[in-house]
Amino acid sequence: MERQPARPGRKRSEASRLAILAAALDLLAEVGYAGLTIEGIAARSGAGKQTIYRWWPSKADVLLDALTTKAELHIPIPDEGGYREDLRAFLVATFRLGGQPQIADTLRALMAEAQVNPAFGERFRAEFLAHRRAALRHLVDRARERGDLPPGLSPDTVLDLVFGLLWYRLLATRRPFDDELVDEMVHTLANTGV
Repeated sequence: MERQPARPGRKRSEASRLAILAAALDLLAEVGYAGLTIEGIAARSGAGKQTIYRWWPSKADVLLDALTTKAELHIPIPDEGGYREDLRAFLVATFRLGGQPQIADTLRALMAEAQVNPAFGERFRAEFLAHRRAALRHLVDRARERGDLPPGLSPDTVLDLVFGLLWYRLLATRRPFDDELVDEMVHTLANTGV
């Protein structure tokens, strides 16, 4: 993930960064996005308010960093030897993380903020959405190179179907992400007609 250029001041401490990110996620779960403040994050994490403002321009950006960090840690780009297996592993990890209430609430809050704040929306698309699509794109491109991507299914369509389903369930229906859904998606996106 490409981070914003460091702002002037003291070097960023990774331990402080992680404490701030964890505090932001915990507070979001407790008080909601409207109740989340930089002051609250600072108090919970033990970091100074000025430190947080020096590292991130807004509470949405703190959450964006937290969400991106979680996704990178918990959603690998698997190489199980074939498209069907890789897709299943990616979907299981994606749906497991996205189905956690704390993460789901964060995703909803950031998507809403991205709609009303154009500058943040650009950062959200570049730093999170594009990176998640790139991870799946890598898997799909590898399948195409191996010759096991089903014919008639473009990589962009695979990405749109996976992430379209994810966002539709998060934002519109709030239906769960379960093993049955993974099975249905793998069948739909990896069906070779055999």
